[in-house]
Amino acid sequence: GYTPVFHAHTAQVACTISEITQKLDPKSGEVLQEKPEFIKKGDMATVKVIPTKPMVLEKATEIPQLSRFAVRDMGMTVAAGVCVDRVAAK
Repeated sequence: GYTPVFHAHTAQVACTISEITQKLDPKSGEVLQEKPEFIKKGDMATVKVIPTKPMVLEKATEIPQLSRFAVRDMGMTVAAGVCVDRVAAK
């Protein structure tokens, strides 16, 4: 999978995007496609991300301000979003 740097608050952690679960309509949020092979600039999607080390991120429904993140690669912002769900580190 693709492994860019995930920026959340002051944390910077390399993360692997393991799966694109849904492609969404940017205006309505309606699901357009399940498990698309790729997404392009301007698309909105739900993805699964696996950090290389544990990090703290809140769900948007609990504390929206602490759920925001940016994804950067080679000095360019490639994505931005909010955490909709999370799995505790084992």
